[in-house]
Amino acid sequence: MADVIVREDNSGEFRDGLDAALTRALEKVGLVAEGYAKRLCPVDTGRLRNSITHVINAGEQAVYVGTNVEYAPYVELGTARQKAQPYLRPAAVDHVSEYREIIEGELRR
Repeated sequence: MADVIVREDNSGEFRDGLDAALTRALEKVGLVAEGYAKRLCPVDTGRLRNSITHVINAGEQAVYVGTNVEYAPYVELGTARQKAQPYLRPAAVDHVSEYREIIEGELRR
């Protein structure tokens, strides 16, 4: 077996590049998912749709898409008097392969 001689340690740069690629991928996924959610969101006044946004949590390597409007869960899940009108879950679940392609594409760059 041949001996391997390491002349320079570039692992720090590699990790930094990987983190940067992942952050770019999460930002792209967040924007795309946010767009799908806004297109699916039912509109009365536009407040709910306009409040939909995304946040990246680099420490968790995750992107969150949602809203802080207090009635959002009632629209998404429905109530005893109102039928559910999902817009967040379909935006996430129905496009998993597209999100995977975005992430893989950024990691290959």
